[in-house]
Amino acid sequence: MADLWWIYSKPVPADGRELWTLFLQCCCITAVIGGLFYNWMFASLEYSWHLSVAMAVSFSLLLLLTLLLVHPARCVFSMIMPTLGTKQGRKLLFSTCIMIAVVNITPNITGNIKTILQVIKCICKNSSDSLLNSTVLLEKVSWEFGDAIQETIDSMHKPMNGHFRFLLLQNSSLIYQKMHLAGEKISREFLSVEVLVKDSIRVANRLAAGFFMLYLCLESAWYLKNYLTNLRFDNFYITKKLERLAVDRRAAHLLVDSSRKLIRPTGLKLSWEEVVLCLVQAMLVTVALMLMLVAVAMDHFAFSMADTAVRKAAQFSAVPVTLNIKYRVSAGVSWILPFVFKVLGRPSEELLLRDFNRTYHHHLIFSSARCRISPATAPSPSVLLALGLLFCILYATVFLETFARRLCREIAASFFQSWEEKRVLYLYRKLSSRHRK
Repeated sequence: MADLWWIYSKPVPADGRELWTLFLQCCCITAVIGGLFYNWMFASLEYSWHLSVAMAVSFSLLLLLTLLLVHPARCVFSMIMPTLGTKQGRKLLFSTCIMIAVVNITPNITGNIKTILQVIKCICKNSSDSLLNSTVLLEKVSWEFGDAIQETIDSMHKPMNGHFRFLLLQNSSLIYQKMHLAGEKISREFLSVEVLVKDSIRVANRLAAGFFMLYLCLESAWYLKNYLTNLRFDNFYITKKLERLAVDRRAAHLLVDSSRKLIRPTGLKLSWEEVVLCLVQAMLVTVALMLMLVAVAMDHFAFSMADTAVRKAAQFSAVPVTLNIKYRVSAGVSWILPFVFKVLGRPSEELLLRDFNRTYHHHLIFSSARCRISPATAPSPSVLLALGLLFCILYATVFLETFARRLCREIAASFFQSWEEKRVLYLYRKLSSRHRK
């Protein structure tokens, strides 16, 4: 591995064997990166597969030529890997989390809301249908009531028509048509809003992901530029070359006296500034985690509401309605005749009707098996697992960011060893001057 890294970090291969070794290394790297780039574009950013393949192949060929021919580009590309553990890598992971939420959680929420709307639509349709059927019962009651009057009263007092007339809506298709149109309008508006939100977030996420990836490359190039132009940049480590130089010049005590200000790149010690930076970044990740938990909670709440609505709608029992008609009618003659009968000593004459007592039953139905209701969709455990793993990686990168920057320095030092010697000599002189003062 040391020999392979030595060949990879050299500016120019020494012979044909090193050239072929470097070519094979670059081919393996570009094949892996091309596959990850295709998966990132197709699965995460949701580009079409043919565009993803074309972009991945073009990017792989360009990357192969760049790594093979440009020595600083190999250094920058090598530093991109540990730079993924810094805040720029976290931005890419945040972008991935947002895309997962948009692609999986948002459609699940809208699907459960549609299920609730279907339940409401089904209840309205069946209840209106049952209510229309109740008017038929009223018509039956009115005609039986009229028939009873016609049969009871004698011909002398019989009314011309004892029936009640109801104006019934015999054609219920108009109501169903209006309800259907209203439901379709709500569905179209809901779908248009859903598509608009998804498309907007998808485009914004693509732009953000492309910007973060470009900025990731620029940050690695910026680090290398500062490393090669500024001797003081990120130069406070006790490296092996610094220890060797101090021992050769019999000044090992300089490293002992400066142990509080200098740290070892391979150690676990963190400076106070690095600790504060880690805590701030951890708070930012926690805020993002809380926002994502709100989206997950909304998904579970929508599923709970939709599942409850479907189950309760299926358990709706028919509401019994009882119509009890009880009446007694008496028809008397005018007030003159009773007076005459009383004078003559005859009893008053009344025409009595029989008692009428009938009970009618009807049921109001709120749900029906004929209603097409989509089942509630439960949140996907795989999506929750993926988001949980991504946030675990995010928290890990917060505390590994310092070591990622140290690794970037080691990579730059291995690619430009002569410049690393100048940086070590500058740090040694700085320590010596401070010790003399």
